[in-house]
Amino acid sequence: MSAKIISGTEIARVVREELNERVAILARSAVLPGLATVMVGDDPASRLYVGMKNRAAAEAGIHSRQLTLPATADQDDLLETIAALNADDAIHGILVQLPLPRQMDASRVLLAIDPSKDVDGFHPTNLGRLATGDVDVLAPCTPKGVMEMLARSGVDPAGKRAVVVGRSNIVGKPMALLLLNANATISVAHRRTVDLGALTRTAEILVVAVGRPKTIVADMVKPGATVVDVGTNRVDDPSRERGYRVVGDVDFEAVSEVASAITPVPGGVGPMTIAMLLANTVESALRRARKRW
Repeated sequence: MSAKIISGTEIARVVREELNERVAILARSAVLPGLATVMVGDDPASRLYVGMKNRAAAEAGIHSRQLTLPATADQDDLLETIAALNADDAIHGILVQLPLPRQMDASRVLLAIDPSKDVDGFHPTNLGRLATGDVDVLAPCTPKGVMEMLARSGVDPAGKRAVVVGRSNIVGKPMALLLLNANATISVAHRRTVDLGALTRTAEILVVAVGRPKTIVADMVKPGATVVDVGTNRVDDPSRERGYRVVGDVDFEAVSEVASAITPVPGGVGPMTIAMLLANTVESALRRARKRW
C-alpha cells in the first residue's frame, strides 16, 4: 500500500484563496481585518515565525501590525500593550509570540487577551468553550488546521477510533476535543502510556504531536489508517546546505506503506496552522462587523 499524501500546502492555498473572497466582502462594508503580532526580545526563530505570519496576513489582504518589546521589558509593559490592542477597534486578532522571557508569566499574559481577539485560541475561555462543544469558538490553529485537512480530504471522524499522541494545551488536548466534537471515539496517549503501539494500532485516525522523530513506526499503525504528523524536528544531515533537515514525529517512508493517507513534513500541518490563524482573524472581524450591522 502506498498512502495518499495529504498536502497541507495545497489545502492551505485553497483556504487562503477563499479568505481573500471573504476579506473582499468585508472591504465592501469598510471593514479591514487587523492582526497584531506581539514579540518580546529578538529571538531568531520567533522573528522568523512572526515574519511568516505577517507576510501571510498581507497576502490575504489583512492589515498586519507588529509590536516588538525589548527583551528587558517587564510584564506590566506587555500587559499594557495587550490592553491597548484589546481596545483598538482596528485590531481583530492578537497573537503573542511564545516563548516569552523568563520574567514573564505566559499564562497571565494569555489571560489578558480579549477572548474575542484570541486568534491563537489559547485563552482559557475559548478552551473551555471548546470543551463544551461550542462550534463557534476560535479554536487553536494547529488542531483546527488538522480538522480542515481531514474534512477536505474526505476523512469523516464520525464513528471512527482516533488516537492523539501528545497532550499539550496547544495541540494534543484541543485536538482530542475537536475530534470528540466531530463524533470520533478518542484516546490520548502520552509519555507515561504503557505499550504505545498497542494503542496506536487501534486508530483509524492517528494524530502525532510529541516533538520526537520516528516516535511512530510502521508496526505501530493500523493498516489503512489516516496519519497526521504534527511534529517538526531538525535532524543533522551533512548533505544539506544548512546541515540539517526537517522531519516529523512519524517514520514517513515506512508508515506510508501501511497507512491509506498521511501528511508530509514539511508541507503538511505547518501551512495549515498559518491559514487557520488568518481564518480566525477574518472570522473575528466578521463577528465584530455583524454587531455593527
